[in-house]
Amino acid sequence: MAKKKEQHRSETKPKEDGALRLADSLGEDVLSKLKIAKEELSQAESKAEEARKEQMIKERKEREANKSFAELLDEFEGKTRKY
Repeated sequence: MAKKKEQHRSETKPKEDGALRLADSLGEDVLSKLKIAKEELSQAESKAEEARKEQMIKERKEREANKSFAELLDEFEGKTRKY
């Protein structure tokens, strides 16, 4: 059974003699456009993540400001019970 595994491994190795890569078949201008698009996408994702975090902070502050008297009292009593 070990012999079969060894044979299978040798078959899955990529052949480097004459094999073209995708980057080789594409032109330099296409590669540069792809790199630019990738950078733009990563910047857009980071901006969206930052906006999401800011929105969460804003919502948390609004919840804190809109607490009822009972919620504030419960919170205060919870802190004083420790002592």
